[in-house]
Amino acid sequence: MSRQTPTSPNVDRPWIGISLAIGGAVAFSVKSIVVKLAFGYGVDAITMVAYRMIFALPLFLLLAWWTSRGKPALSLADWLSVCVLGFFGSYLTCVFDFAGLQYVSASLERLIVYLTPTLVLMLNVVVLKRAFQWRQVGALALSYAGVLLVFGREASFAGENVKLGAGLVFASAACYAIYLTHTGEVVRKLGAARLAGFASTVASVFCIGHFLLIKPLTDLVVAPEVLWLSAINGTVCTFFPVVMVMMAIGRIGAPMAAQCGMAGPIATIALGVWVLGEPFTVWEAAGSVAVMGGIWLLTRSPVKLLPDSASASASAKA
Repeated sequence: MSRQTPTSPNVDRPWIGISLAIGGAVAFSVKSIVVKLAFGYGVDAITMVAYRMIFALPLFLLLAWWTSRGKPALSLADWLSVCVLGFFGSYLTCVFDFAGLQYVSASLERLIVYLTPTLVLMLNVVVLKRAFQWRQVGALALSYAGVLLVFGREASFAGENVKLGAGLVFASAACYAIYLTHTGEVVRKLGAARLAGFASTVASVFCIGHFLLIKPLTDLVVAPEVLWLSAINGTVCTFFPVVMVMMAIGRIGAPMAAQCGMAGPIATIALGVWVLGEPFTVWEAAGSVAVMGGIWLLTRSPVKLLPDSASASASAKA
């Protein structure tokens, strides 16, 4: 039997890696449901962002420490890279996403977020001048047609605020695409788990600082239900999915983990209907199938779009 290298996927018992990838994608997606439930108690987006990171920060500090044992300290250049990536990858992504969720359904939010790989492709082509295939253009067209179908349906009965919400969520996806596009060199130097620990720690500081700059401390007084939902959001829907997806990539590789990420939108749509009472008609079904079909075509493309350690995260974004 051939000896495995540290960088090769662990093919032994692949169901473990697949389970971790699906579990991570679903846990990430539950965040949308949790946030929508919290909004029902009168809390705003910035307060939810702050509470999410208050609960997640100790865990990300622990991850940063654990993955740094026996390794050289970060240089000034490393810290600068980590701060920039944390700013785009988690802080702006989180703020825009939570703000958008105030105006759109959890299902539409997850479908827009799921467009992240298409934005990475466009950044690779336009900014990094990388080659593309026409089948990828077809995949992009299919994905965006699906989102427009669901968006048009929701706008017809939810009003003008849907445009604002969809724009904010799309800005969130764009920020995360920028993060993924620029992680390659930093991941190779620090490692995916160590980068996640440090970048998410930095993002937590940004998020909590944002709250302290614009809100009075009295706004931290919220309903007990919001605290419980925030605890779930910061742990089950934020920290643990990051670890699960990283472990899945190590076992089954990034392409397979990315395809498992398709469980995320399905879970959000199902929970949106069951928990939040969101409508699900033939229009939502057709749009969802189009979006996931387009992303599936991209994940099977022979042209590499993302760093191996980050591609699954693009399909299971927090």
